[in-house]
Amino acid sequence: MTNNWIFIDSGKQDAAYNMALDEALLEWHAEGLIPPVIRFYQWEPAALSIGYFQRVERDIHLPAVKEMGLGFVRRPTGGRAVLHEHELTYSVIVSEDYPDMPKTVTEAYRVISEGILQGFRNLGLQAEFSVPESDSQREALSQPKSAVCFDAPSWYELVVEGKKVAGSAQTRQKGVILQHGAILIDLDEDKYLNCFSYESEEKRQKVKERLSQKAVSINKIISKTIKVEQCIPAFKNGFESALNIQLTSFSLTPEQQKYVENLADTRYRSDEWNFRK
Repeated sequence: MTNNWIFIDSGKQDAAYNMALDEALLEWHAEGLIPPVIRFYQWEPAALSIGYFQRVERDIHLPAVKEMGLGFVRRPTGGRAVLHEHELTYSVIVSEDYPDMPKTVTEAYRVISEGILQGFRNLGLQAEFSVPESDSQREALSQPKSAVCFDAPSWYELVVEGKKVAGSAQTRQKGVILQHGAILIDLDEDKYLNCFSYESEEKRQKVKERLSQKAVSINKIISKTIKVEQCIPAFKNGFESALNIQLTSFSLTPEQQKYVENLADTRYRSDEWNFRK
């Protein structure tokens, strides 16, 4: 049996709006107002998002973020900092008690990410899940070496030729799972690295080397240049086939739009939220 979900392509929005809409969709689904959701979006201006638990003063070089004209926002999900620029971002909003949805975070992550895996394959890429095989690899995942999201794959994140091509994060609130993530189309490594604080130049170089070894964008590994417009149908179809769902396009009502804008202003544009200790 195919289940009906809604699909939202919200295009290019600023950082605060993007996070506010994800949170609003979680709330509306928790209240039974909307079905489960697949959402695709982009960022304008490009922005740095940090994980819910990250410490700005320790990890982020804010003067450089501002100098490069980047937006800045704290996500409601965990994980490490991500530069959102040349990418397609996705979010999935679904109840924890959805049929066949695993109860554990890690396994639910795998099920949801099957849609991303299939999307890469629709583009002709032989993507696979990263699964740590040894105790030392598993321990490394629980103790990341830097604040940079793409310097190492985590459990069940997507890799091509051993390099991370998508980074995702998850939260659970009000009985609902929100998982969102970045699908790398291109990556400006220097701009990304300039967003962070380092103990020394030597430390920066080590992170740079690790990033080059551990992360890769679609256009670095494919023989032709892929654009966002080509990725959208590939990953939309990927989610439909992997999750056995039918996606129906959905647009916000004026009242819903107003709610999202208000949430963006009061939370995701506020220093109290973004720079909290």
